[in-house]
Amino acid sequence: MVHAATIAPATSPANRPGRAQTRSGSMGSFRAGSPLPSLPPNRAIISSLRRVPTQHHYQTFPTPPPRTAGRRPGTGSSSSGSQGHDHHGTTTPLPIKQLALLALLSLSEQTALNSISPYLPEMIESFPGVSHDEVGLYVGLLASAFALAQLATNLLWGYLSDIIGRKPVMLLGTLLLCFCFTAFGFCTRYFHIVLVNVAMGLLNGNAAVVPTCLGELTDRSNQSKAFTWLPVVYSLGSITGPALGGLLVGKVAKDRYPFLAPNILGASLLALTVIVLSIWFEETLEEQIEVPHWSEWLPWLSSSTKPTENGTTRSWTWPGGRDSDNEQREANDDDAREDSTLLGPQEDENGEDDPKSSHDTTTWRQLLNRTTIVLLSTHLVFQLSNSSFNSLYPIFASGETPTGRDLHADVIGVSLSVAGVFTILFQLFLFRPLKSHLGNVRSYRGSLLGFAITMALIPFVGYEDSSPPFGIGSSKSWLYLEIGVILIIKNICAVGGLSSVMLLITNSAPTHASLGTLNGIAQTLSAAGRSVGPFLSGGLFTVSTHVQPKGEALAWGLFAGIALAGWLGSYAIHGEGLESTDDGYEAHATQADEHASDNPA
Repeated sequence: MVHAATIAPATSPANRPGRAQTRSGSMGSFRAGSPLPSLPPNRAIISSLRRVPTQHHYQTFPTPPPRTAGRRPGTGSSSSGSQGHDHHGTTTPLPIKQLALLALLSLSEQTALNSISPYLPEMIESFPGVSHDEVGLYVGLLASAFALAQLATNLLWGYLSDIIGRKPVMLLGTLLLCFCFTAFGFCTRYFHIVLVNVAMGLLNGNAAVVPTCLGELTDRSNQSKAFTWLPVVYSLGSITGPALGGLLVGKVAKDRYPFLAPNILGASLLALTVIVLSIWFEETLEEQIEVPHWSEWLPWLSSSTKPTENGTTRSWTWPGGRDSDNEQREANDDDAREDSTLLGPQEDENGEDDPKSSHDTTTWRQLLNRTTIVLLSTHLVFQLSNSSFNSLYPIFASGETPTGRDLHADVIGVSLSVAGVFTILFQLFLFRPLKSHLGNVRSYRGSLLGFAITMALIPFVGYEDSSPPFGIGSSKSWLYLEIGVILIIKNICAVGGLSSVMLLITNSAPTHASLGTLNGIAQTLSAAGRSVGPFLSGGLFTVSTHVQPKGEALAWGLFAGIALAGWLGSYAIHGEGLESTDDGYEAHATQADEHASDNPA
């Protein structure tokens, strides 16, 4: 039943409040504090790329109309005053089909990417002009090139997904990655794989878009369940990828292209994923943000006049200026919008109750507020610490004594696999109960502290020929036990911290429409950390071989200090709405507050 609405008195265009703010919305400027650029409705080129909403929301309904499956409900940013589902204490059902498709995409992508690592040193050594002693250097350069390529385009992919939608960006990036893997198997020179690897990093933005989709498919009442599975899928990919890559080397065209088979498999998985997602995945972005027409960005390249919809001509001015035709057309558009507010479709059924509505205009100052800046800064430290540990451990374990531990490759591989299995079990059965007591912020903070502790301890593990502690067992068994415990703790901190920081970044976004841009910034900083980590860790360990005694503590100690600095910085993370409501953390916090008030000191 349609209820009557109170109609506010009309105001003249000249006196209508917000006119100055409306003008600044079309300026082609990304200065802090200025609104994100907007697209006038007659821009056919960009508008043709937009998804037409499949559902209208009407503000005249006394209750919200039914949702389309898989859409993110509107939630408030306040922990205590959550809107929608959170307000009533109910849990929103998870969109299983959408999440399963995202898991398929992540698993196929991680399997393909991780399938390269087992044969990459052998592949590089087979190239002309590469000696055995230089293989490690060339492998490190290749890893850093991929991360730097991601650094250059992650933000662009995230911002593009805010404009044309998440699904087109995921399909395009996955398809381009499929072509890159096919080309990788035909490489016969080192510069060939460098170019292909750089293309893999440049042309695929799924690292930024997949967490964004998860944020839009969930709300604070169910997001912990969804975000817990993403690191598990990554861990599975780190197991299936190397296994398939190592087993398939030399199976196709062994004499000319011995490394083609693993890449054909990876490309096939990605192509199948593109087909499946294109058929069944539903767009998650309810309304794309608007961008200016090229002539508003570069007005000096546009013609002096352009025909408008009513047949008149428009005079283009420098961004921020307006002529009389623009003023009159703006006034007519505003009047038309006011006349349609009674029965016109709205973009969110919660209307004004949702402070993160997708139709809100977000400025860069709002996007990069104190909370998001601290989160992004500590996220950079988190990724730098994680990538440095991953790069430094094989070098340290295989290095000659006394700086290294002189372990064989099979022992290193088994240690990583065992730690990976324990990590998956922890993520599936222990992480959510633990996070329900700690919350997102403290779980993330504990992960950074765990990085610092493990990096500080690993230089002090024993040697294969050292005396066993207390004379119990063998020195080799103690070495394996010590390394295994440290790797398990580190991996638990890595996956737990990744889950928590993704939730924090998602919940800190000022609006739903800006989530892709914010995740793009986060993945850009992640790529920066992953590009610096391998270079810095390898160089420091080389220097540490000339330092006695305990030269290995130089590299490990430096990164332990960086992680400790990130842990201290995490105490500056404050903000409303950062915690999830589906893990019971807020209930525990409320009970603790009530207990404290009932029992004052």
